[in-house]
Amino acid sequence: MKKFTYRARDKASEKIVESIVQAESEQAAAKVLLEQGFVPLSIQAEGSQNSLFSRLQNRVTIKDRIVFTRQLSTLIGAGLPLSQSLRTVLDQTSNKRLQAIVQEVIADIEGGKQLSVAFGKHPEIFDKIFLALVSAGEASGTLDEALKRVASQQEKDAAMMSKVKGALTYPIIVLVVILGVLVFMMVTVVPQVAKLYSDMKQTLPLLTQVMIGTSNFVINFWWLVLLVLVVGIYFFIQWSKTANGSRALDIFKLNVPVFKNLFRKLYMARFVRTGQTLLATGVAMLDMLRISAEGVNNVIVKEVIDRAAEKVRGGKALSISLEGQDYILPMVPQMIKIGEQSGKIDEMMGKTAQVYEDELDEELKAISTAIEPILMVVLAVVAGGMVGAILFPIYSLVGAIH
Repeated sequence: MKKFTYRARDKASEKIVESIVQAESEQAAAKVLLEQGFVPLSIQAEGSQNSLFSRLQNRVTIKDRIVFTRQLSTLIGAGLPLSQSLRTVLDQTSNKRLQAIVQEVIADIEGGKQLSVAFGKHPEIFDKIFLALVSAGEASGTLDEALKRVASQQEKDAAMMSKVKGALTYPIIVLVVILGVLVFMMVTVVPQVAKLYSDMKQTLPLLTQVMIGTSNFVINFWWLVLLVLVVGIYFFIQWSKTANGSRALDIFKLNVPVFKNLFRKLYMARFVRTGQTLLATGVAMLDMLRISAEGVNNVIVKEVIDRAAEKVRGGKALSISLEGQDYILPMVPQMIKIGEQSGKIDEMMGKTAQVYEDELDEELKAISTAIEPILMVVLAVVAGGMVGAILFPIYSLVGAIH
């Protein structure tokens, strides 16, 4: 038997009660509390609520959401009632946080609320794209198909982001190694060279003097370097969360050398893929543009799509509204125009997304291939500079002795 700390409301007195209950699982603990006349508000395994590891372990990942969505879609498609489908998925869910959220959703559904409304109470888990697709599925009576599209959308978006992160991981690791080598040599090798020259009372070359000065500063004021680094990272993270900081970073992504085409194609792929999924589910054009603009996750591109949406609201075709806009790649309005003429805008957006996703794969491979020799050159220059700054004065010293 496990101990669970709970917070519940007494049905009789309406008072909030906090105590401990013993049960085999959280679900069993909830049943015990309900039998005792309490409405559970929160239930946690004793000693886990303050554990950082536990909080990280119970974070709802993209994989958790995809598995949950697919299972729910399959059960609803098999003809099970919504409440029963949710309870079945709940029994198969291992993530504690997601379990708690699903329990709340079940309570809302049994209380007469729509699934989209129940999901909408948890925006940190179910974003606007998810809610729009579920709402459209409810309205059209095709909730299972809508959930399948949600899962497919999440899988493709996660796959794209995983590839981008994978391409950026290698250079970051190499740069960290270079930094580690620099610090190691500054702290261990350079002080020995400085001591040698000090004993011999010889004048050091300028480069070696700079290295020794930097080494002494790092050794004597390492705590200051660490403090400045931590504070700098903290303030950068806080700044990036502000409107100005977020905007500046988004502009940087769209214009940074080497990677700008990568980011622009990523945003376009995300925009047209989301638009295709929404339109195929029955979401109205203006709602599709509004939700897709937010789903792009770039303030600048969002503003461009919002301006196009205003033109659509005024009666213009979507292809004309997007044509010539900054950061909207030419293929997007061209393919949408074909879709408008054939009455298959969603299909054309899907094909456009596939093209950009394929191009992203190729560009990521090309960048990964090109960046390896560049990093090797950087590593060689840094290491060579360090070795030269250390060995050159030693050779000079040997020559002076001779």
